[in-house]
Amino acid sequence: MSHPEQSPLGKASAYADQYDASLLFPIPRLAKRAEIGVGGTPIFFGADLWTAFELSWLNLRGKPQVALAHFTIPCETPNIIESKSFKLYLNSFNNSRFADASEVLARLRADISEAAWRGAPNASSVGARLLLPEMFDREDVAELDGLSLDRLDVECTRFTPAPELLGVVEGEPPVTEVLTSNLLKSNCLVTGQPDWGSVRISYSGAEIIQEGLLQYLVSFRNHHEFHEQCVERIFMDIWTRCRPVKLTVYARYTRRGGLDINPFRTSHPQAIPHNIRTARQ
Repeated sequence: MSHPEQSPLGKASAYADQYDASLLFPIPRLAKRAEIGVGGTPIFFGADLWTAFELSWLNLRGKPQVALAHFTIPCETPNIIESKSFKLYLNSFNNSRFADASEVLARLRADISEAAWRGAPNASSVGARLLLPEMFDREDVAELDGLSLDRLDVECTRFTPAPELLGVVEGEPPVTEVLTSNLLKSNCLVTGQPDWGSVRISYSGAEIIQEGLLQYLVSFRNHHEFHEQCVERIFMDIWTRCRPVKLTVYARYTRRGGLDINPFRTSHPQAIPHNIRTARQ
C-alpha cells in the first residue's frame, strides 16, 4: 500500500524531462474513507475532474507543442493520484518526442488509468482529452451557480471540521436548493500548504440551516486532508447529520503547480459537470 508520506510531497525532487510513467504515485482511497464511515462500495457516485494547464512535448522534428488537458477520474477507482507526482509525470513529457497529439493523449490515458485503477480486480479507464491552442478560446470561465452562503454575517470560531454545526429546520416542508461558498479552505495532508476552493451543495430534503452550514464549511480552514477526501467528508457529514433525500457536493480548488482538482460527489446517478474553471482558477 502507498502512503502519502512516501510520495514526492514535501521532498526535493529532480524534474525528469524524459517521459516516465513510473513517476505517478497512487494513494488508496480506502483508509481515509474508513475514517468517515465509508466501507466497501461507497454510497456516492462521482469523479475527480483535473485540469492540466502546463503540458508540453516535442514533435518528431523537436519543435515544442503545448496543450491543456482535462482528466476525469471516477470515484470508483481504488486510488487517488498524488498531485505532485502527477505534475512530475506531466513534466516528463517536456523533452520527449511524439508523433502527434493523439499519441500523447493515448499515453496519458493509459498511464493515468493504470495508476488510478491499480489493484482493482476489474480495471477500467479514465477520461482524458486534449485542447490544442486553436481551441483555447473556447475555454469558459464561470462561477458556481446557486445562492451564496457568504452573504450571511456569521461568527466563526471553529477551524477544524465540526459536523455538529450542521442542522435542519424542523417541522417545515422539504425544499430543493443549491447553495455555494467561496470560503472553503483546507491544507495539504503532507506539506500543510493551503488549498483554496469554492463549493456547491445541491440537495433535496429538510431545509439545512444555512448559518450552520457556512460555519461548518469554514471549520475546514485548519484541516489537513487532500481535496478528494475533504469533499467526501463534507458529503458524508451532511448526509449523516441532515439526512437529505438527494445530495450533491462539488468543489473547485485553485490550481497548484499547473494542476487543479475538482471533486464531484452525488447520492444519485447524474451527468458529470462540465469542467469549467472559476475566476480564481
